Amino acid sequence: MENKQEKIRCGSGKKKSETWLQISVNPEVINQYVQEFNGSKYVKLNINIGKADKYGKDVSVSVDTWTPNGQLQPKTTEVANDLPWD
Repeated sequence: MENKQEKIRCGSGKKKSETWLQISVNPEVINQYVQEFNGSKYVKLNINIGKADKYGKDVSVSVDTWTPNGQLQPKTTEVANDLPWD
């Protein structure tokens, strides 16, 4: 059985059309989860569309912390040999 990790919310937005989501993300949050691979930096995010909140935001953005070996730790500084989502 999979353990549910607390979501690391890093942004929100609105669905503008069937093919367009407009989001804003907080760089202070996602900078803690930057991973490096072959000299490039990445942050994997989950974008979910749901019901609008009281501000009309119907898109939520969170950090994807899934890894094959368990929870991604914040402030990753080691270079990964292989990205888990490739």
